[in-house]
Amino acid sequence: MFLRTLKALWEFLEFSRRLTFNLIFLLILLIIMIALVSGGGTPLKDRSVLVLAPKGAIVEQYSAAPFDRALSEALGEDAQETRLRDIKQALEAAAEDKHIERVLLVPHNITSIGAASARDLAAALQKFKESKKQLIAYGDFYDQRQMLLAAQADEVYLHPDGAVLLEGLGRYRTYFKDAFDKFGIEPHLFRVGEFKSAGEPYIRSDASPEAEEADLHWMNDLWTRHLNELATARKLSPSDLQAGIDDLPARVAAHGGDLAKFALEEKLVDGLKTRDELEALLIERGVKDEDGKTYEHIDLKPYLVLKNAMPKFPSDEQVAVVVAEGEIVDGNASGGTVGGDATSELIRQARLDENVKALVLRVNSPGGGVFPSELIRREVELTKKAGKPVVVSMGNLAASGGYWISMNADRIFADESTITGSIGIFGLFFNVPEAMSKVGLNTDGVGTTWLAGAFDPTRPLDPRVGELIQTVINKGYADFIGKVAQARGQKVEDIDRIARGRVWSGAQAKEFGLVDELGGFDAALAHAAKLAKLGDEFQTKYEEKAMSPFEQMMVDMGGSRLTRVLNARSLFLPLIGDMDQRKAEIERIERLMQQRHAGLPFSVQAHCNCEMR
Repeated sequence: MFLRTLKALWEFLEFSRRLTFNLIFLLILLIIMIALVSGGGTPLKDRSVLVLAPKGAIVEQYSAAPFDRALSEALGEDAQETRLRDIKQALEAAAEDKHIERVLLVPHNITSIGAASARDLAAALQKFKESKKQLIAYGDFYDQRQMLLAAQADEVYLHPDGAVLLEGLGRYRTYFKDAFDKFGIEPHLFRVGEFKSAGEPYIRSDASPEAEEADLHWMNDLWTRHLNELATARKLSPSDLQAGIDDLPARVAAHGGDLAKFALEEKLVDGLKTRDELEALLIERGVKDEDGKTYEHIDLKPYLVLKNAMPKFPSDEQVAVVVAEGEIVDGNASGGTVGGDATSELIRQARLDENVKALVLRVNSPGGGVFPSELIRREVELTKKAGKPVVVSMGNLAASGGYWISMNADRIFADESTITGSIGIFGLFFNVPEAMSKVGLNTDGVGTTWLAGAFDPTRPLDPRVGELIQTVINKGYADFIGKVAQARGQKVEDIDRIARGRVWSGAQAKEFGLVDELGGFDAALAHAAKLAKLGDEFQTKYEEKAMSPFEQMMVDMGGSRLTRVLNARSLFLPLIGDMDQRKAEIERIERLMQQRHAGLPFSVQAHCNCEMR
């Protein structure tokens, strides 16, 4: 009797366990199904306003994993990145969409956008205006890149407590030499080219005269272009804009410190309005939404969901796009980097796809490791040999290793304000015997040859090791300029004169024959289709790492109404975790200390420190 009772109890528990898990599974399945069908939002109404309020950095491709992006959206967190192509697609669709009456651009949440991307987006805004639909810009404040975008609008409004800040371009870096001296860290820099300044912060306390000369040359070109285009858009003169910066303290003081009134007086904006006043204006010009509380409108993401709801069947006339954005590193890409292996695989994927007839490599990179850069360059070369045209479209930055992976294309397009060049390489090796001695640590021992243990960072650098590394760097530089000369059909000595690590703007690079044409991504895409002899109806296919079914599910759920309801009820809160973000400079020093070149324990880099502030 006891055993029968125990057995019955066990069977009941087993039944209960299975029932519970099945119910949980069915609940999850139901949530997923509701999320998928509810992702499209409400239908688009007539006389709607498309609200473009991008947040975070404007990028070519996301740096975060699909699951992380979907989870952040589900939790209601602000977006860290917005893709440039998404904004352009929305503008292009809105121009033809009979339901969209006007576009409201709100750029003040853009945290960063490169010069070339800003010009590309400004051109897309101008193209939208050809539809004769109204474009209105509103900002709590505008920095100089946001102002360039807003200036394309028919009407530009600023919050009465806001400001417009035009400040010019600056490039200031942290220099580590004095700190390294105090800690006993000994950096050794090996380079070719007096302008190859990427490694200077580790051996100097200030910028070299060569670095300052070269930087001002290309920065002045970018700044002059920015002022001219902003002035043209606002029907002002560039000299007046420059004078507004030069005399800023006195001019603001003349307006009692009121930055908004100063912006209005300088004709940078057309009016000052609070958010509710702007809302009232849009209600007056359009229609109220179904709740009667605000104007009828739709945001960027739900608009794109509506426009991309119908699946596209693969065509046999495709132009593939591979995006190389971020620092070029060994292995697979992660966190906004260009993995040599991963990017090479994407290019190979496009080459082997029978439906792909041409390739556009979109480059937005300061470069990085020489070895992964060469892996990618070689895949470009092989794609050309396979009979598929390759066109490079340079974004904000395609310098050093970014140029390395670009140079063998059939055609190179760059924006006039692209930062490129920096043809050169450098090597870094750190050792720390002095730092160890400060805490009473020493290294000693024996080896069968002088080379055994010579790369040990806890020992002083043997001069013969330094000579070895410099020889490798010299050979690498010769390879670099030799490959550029061959790819560009020029003499090696002519390339050397414009190389030596010097940075150029896209317009300057065009003069030297480093790029073929000045133009944005759309021009490069059209040229690739032309080289492949495709018609106007070709498909654009972005070659990206395929998402797993789970990642796709999370992305589909991310923007759904159900997920937002769950977030509002705090049902996703237990999934939140804090991320420890280290500074980019410290991360870079760590990578430089750990990276190897061709199996040797030192770093060889084709990298450009071209960031501006």
